Amino acid sequence: MRSPLDRLRHAISFEIVGLLLVIPLGALAFQMPMHDIGVVGIVSATLATLWNLIYNYLFDLGLQRQTGSTEKTKRVRILHAVLFEGGLLVVLMPFIAWYLGISIWQALVMDAAFALFYMLYALCFNWGYDRLFPLPEWQAARAAE
Repeated sequence: MRSPLDRLRHAISFEIVGLLLVIPLGALAFQMPMHDIGVVGIVSATLATLWNLIYNYLFDLGLQRQTGSTEKTKRVRILHAVLFEGGLLVVLMPFIAWYLGISIWQALVMDAAFALFYMLYALCFNWGYDRLFPLPEWQAARAAE
């Protein structure tokens, strides 16, 4: 399983790269000032980072108990991303509506768009992170095959 320091590096790098992508894309897609999308993005990223640390630890713990490993198949990676974003959607929607002065419905649409972006982004980022920083247990399992 990943060390606390590795989990912290993962969570922070995930959010920084995500913000660099989502702020200009969100401002363009929703025709809002980058500043407003930036505030929403930074608050969302802060909450998401905390959720990321907790969620990934619990997910890996459950996966390890179920399968004996933390290595994720494609199907498990998709489930991982969907569950993560679903939980975050519930937390972020009221903040987005309040800060931007929009209806809950508009906030839901915006949050759903961000969630869809981040699900695809999470799938790609986590795959790349695991390839860049593989765990020794995965390498040993592949060598044994």
